[in-house]
Amino acid sequence: QVQLVESGGGSVQAGGSLRLSCKASGLTYISYGTTWFRQVPGKEREGVAVIYHPSRLTFDAEPVRGRFTISQDTAKSTVYLQMDRLRPEDTAMYYCAVDSRISDSWYRPSAYQHWGQGTQVTVSS
Repeated sequence: QVQLVESGGGSVQAGGSLRLSCKASGLTYISYGTTWFRQVPGKEREGVAVIYHPSRLTFDAEPVRGRFTISQDTAKSTVYLQMDRLRPEDTAMYYCAVDSRISDSWYRPSAYQHWGQGTQVTVSS
Protein backbone atom coordinates (compact mmCIF):
# COMPACT_ATOMS: atom_id res chain seq x y z
CA GLN A 1 0.00 0.00 0.00
CA VAL A 2 1.21 3.48 -0.88
CA GLN A 3 2.28 5.72 1.97
CA LEU A 4 3.40 9.34 1.69
CA VAL A 5 5.07 11.18 4.54
CA GLU A 6 5.71 14.92 4.38
CA SER A 7 8.24 16.78 6.49
CA GLY A 8 10.11 20.06 6.57
CA GLY A 9 7.36 22.51 7.39
CA GLY A 10 7.79 25.24 9.96
CA SER A 11 7.61 28.95 10.67
CA VAL A 12 9.75 31.47 8.83
CA GLN A 13 9.79 35.17 8.16
CA ALA A 14 8.90 36.59 4.77
CA GLY A 15 11.80 36.26 2.38
CA GLY A 16 13.04 33.08 4.02
CA SER A 17 13.28 29.53 2.69
CA LEU A 18 12.07 26.05 3.55
CA ARG A 19 12.50 22.67 1.91
CA LEU A 20 9.65 20.21 2.13
CA SER A 21 10.15 16.48 1.66
CA CYS A 22 7.67 13.83 0.58
CA LYS A 23 8.92 10.30 1.14
CA ALA A 24 6.99 7.56 -0.62
CA SER A 25 6.78 3.86 0.09
CA GLY A 26 4.84 1.08 -1.57
CA LEU A 27 4.83 2.69 -5.03
CA THR A 28 4.61 0.14 -7.83
CA TYR A 29 3.63 2.43 -10.72
CA ILE A 30 5.95 2.50 -13.74
CA SER A 31 5.00 6.09 -14.44
CA TYR A 32 3.30 8.56 -12.13
CA GLY A 33 3.19 12.13 -10.98
CA THR A 34 3.95 13.53 -7.54
CA THR A 35 2.34 16.85 -6.77
CA TRP A 36 2.51 19.34 -3.95
CA PHE A 37 -0.78 20.93 -2.97
CA ARG A 38 -1.55 23.52 -0.34
CA GLN A 39 -4.67 24.47 1.50
CA VAL A 40 -5.77 27.17 3.90
CA PRO A 41 -8.93 26.83 6.00
CA GLY A 42 -12.05 27.71 4.06
CA LYS A 43 -10.38 27.48 0.66
CA GLU A 44 -9.99 24.73 -1.92
CA ARG A 45 -6.82 22.71 -2.10
CA GLU A 46 -4.47 24.32 -4.63
CA GLY A 47 -1.96 22.57 -6.87
CA VAL A 48 1.53 24.04 -6.40
CA ALA A 49 3.91 21.93 -8.49
CA VAL A 50 4.19 18.48 -10.08
CA ILE A 51 7.06 16.25 -11.15
CA TYR A 52 6.49 13.28 -13.42
CA HIS A 53 8.36 10.00 -13.09
CA PRO A 54 10.38 8.82 -14.96
CA SER A 55 10.55 11.84 -17.30
CA ARG A 56 11.20 14.37 -14.47
CA LEU A 57 9.07 16.84 -16.40
CA THR A 58 7.78 19.54 -14.05
CA PHE A 59 5.05 22.15 -13.99
CA ASP A 60 4.19 24.73 -11.39
CA ALA A 61 1.44 27.18 -10.60
CA GLU A 62 1.81 30.85 -11.43
CA PRO A 63 1.78 32.13 -7.79
CA VAL A 64 4.97 30.18 -7.01
CA ARG A 65 6.76 30.39 -10.33
CA GLY A 66 10.36 31.45 -9.99
CA ARG A 67 10.30 30.95 -6.19
CA PHE A 68 9.51 27.24 -5.69
CA THR A 69 11.37 24.32 -7.24
CA ILE A 70 10.21 20.70 -7.27
CA SER A 71 12.76 17.91 -7.58
CA GLN A 72 13.09 14.19 -7.03
CA ASP A 73 15.66 11.83 -5.56
CA THR A 74 14.64 8.47 -6.99
CA ALA A 75 17.13 6.53 -4.86
CA LYS A 76 15.51 7.94 -1.73
CA SER A 77 11.94 7.74 -3.10
CA THR A 78 11.61 11.37 -2.08
CA VAL A 79 10.25 14.45 -3.80
CA TYR A 80 11.31 17.86 -2.55
CA LEU A 81 9.76 21.30 -2.74
CA GLN A 82 12.37 24.02 -2.31
CA MET A 83 10.55 27.20 -1.34
CA ASP A 84 12.48 30.46 -1.55
CA ARG A 85 11.45 34.09 -1.09
CA LEU A 86 8.47 32.97 0.92
CA ARG A 87 5.54 35.32 1.35
CA PRO A 88 2.81 35.46 4.01
CA GLU A 89 0.31 34.28 1.39
CA ASP A 90 2.28 31.02 1.10
CA THR A 91 1.07 30.13 4.59
CA ALA A 92 -0.88 26.87 4.31
CA MET A 93 -0.90 23.18 5.04
CA TYR A 94 1.16 21.52 2.33
CA TYR A 95 0.33 18.03 1.09
CA CYS A 96 1.95 15.70 -1.39
CA ALA A 97 -0.10 13.40 -3.58
CA VAL A 98 0.67 10.66 -6.09
CA ASP A 99 -1.23 8.97 -8.87
CA SER A 100 -0.49 7.24 -12.15
CA ARG A 101 -3.35 8.73 -14.17
CA ILE A 102 -3.15 12.48 -13.68
CA SER A 103 -2.10 13.30 -17.25
CA ASP A 104 -2.38 17.07 -17.75
CA SER A 105 -4.83 17.51 -14.86
CA TRP A 106 -2.06 17.60 -12.30
CA TYR A 107 -3.56 20.57 -10.43
CA ARG A 108 -6.90 18.86 -9.71
CA PRO A 109 -7.07 17.22 -6.25
CA SER A 110 -9.74 14.82 -7.53
CA ALA A 111 -7.13 13.23 -9.85
CA TYR A 112 -5.19 11.74 -6.91
CA GLN A 113 -5.76 8.57 -5.01
CA HIS A 114 -2.83 8.76 -2.59
CA TRP A 115 -2.20 11.60 -0.11
CA GLY A 116 0.09 12.38 2.75
CA GLN A 117 -1.00 13.86 6.07
CA GLY A 118 0.43 17.31 5.40
CA THR A 119 3.01 19.64 6.90
CA GLN A 120 2.26 23.19 8.05
CA VAL A 121 4.10 26.18 6.59
CA THR A 122 3.67 29.55 8.28
CA VAL A 123 5.25 32.71 6.88
CA SER A 124 5.16 35.85 9.00
CA SER A 125 5.53 39.38 7.69
